[in-house]
Amino acid sequence: MTEDVLISIDGGVGRLSLNRPKAIHALNLPMCQAMIDALAAWRDDDAVRAVVIDHSEGRGFCAGGDIRMLAESGAKDGVEARAFFHTEYRLNHLLFTYPKPVAAFMDGITMGGGVGISQPAPYRVATEHTRFAMPETGIGLFPDVGGGWYLPRLEGRVGVFLALTGARLDGAECLALGLATHYLPSERLAEAKERIAAHPDRIGGILGELSATPPPAAITARIDKINRLFASDRYEDILAALESDGGDWALKELDALRTKSPQTCKVALRQLKEGAAMPDFAAEMAQEYAIGSRVVAMHDFIEGVRALIVDKDNNPQWNPPTPEAMTDAWIDAIFAPLPEDEKWTPLS
Repeated sequence: MTEDVLISIDGGVGRLSLNRPKAIHALNLPMCQAMIDALAAWRDDDAVRAVVIDHSEGRGFCAGGDIRMLAESGAKDGVEARAFFHTEYRLNHLLFTYPKPVAAFMDGITMGGGVGISQPAPYRVATEHTRFAMPETGIGLFPDVGGGWYLPRLEGRVGVFLALTGARLDGAECLALGLATHYLPSERLAEAKERIAAHPDRIGGILGELSATPPPAAITARIDKINRLFASDRYEDILAALESDGGDWALKELDALRTKSPQTCKVALRQLKEGAAMPDFAAEMAQEYAIGSRVVAMHDFIEGVRALIVDKDNNPQWNPPTPEAMTDAWIDAIFAPLPEDEKWTPLS
């Protein structure tokens, strides 16, 4: 048992509360394994009729995974990084296929690994504090934990926009795009959890009663522009479209993209294109594991973590440095299936 996630049963509800406040509840391997063990035990426990995922004290729901560990492992043999991905993706898949209702409370920062444990839940609660993003292109990673499944299923090209730019969404925007199912003022969360514990068969009704009308969702006014400028699955075309548009918003997004890893942006575009056609979530996670097991040991991820997280000079030196230098063969190698004995598998 790890103290980094608090596991309890409250009334008819199993509760998983992330508890690493100094790291904004970023996931590590023991946390993922502890949640898997609890969910597996609750699956056949008639006393547990629903599951709530939230965070304990401190800001943010979950800022992601243990990025520094992944980079340190990738710079050596990658064994620890692959073990983390394998376990984290099993948790993501277990939640996606879980037979009992799950409610995730995305109060505060919900990024990377936090997206992976909230998006599988049938009930996803946003608040005025929610800040949702998949910011992986900025550190040379890619939008994993099921990003290749969820993002291409958003309206139009919004998922591509989020994957490439790492744009942050507020709670109202999450609700408008379907990333959240309910919008509650944060002061009503304690009441919501208390009532759900007493009536786990009424989660939807309880959240509906406590919901508030969110402020306008800013992104909805830009969807036509996003669909037009991010229409292509070829990264160079998107950059050219933004440049030729020349408007303030387009140039701001172009400047943002120029700070990202060209490798990662090309990986993300292909990941979302293929993810849209995946037969099921397990197939998506198997592919993301193959991608992750390679990318974690590559220059751009190790350099991205150095520049943004370790040295904090915010000046990563990507290699290859331009989209044009990133060949199709390079991307093909990242996406190649793993040998049979190395492939990711869901829990049996």
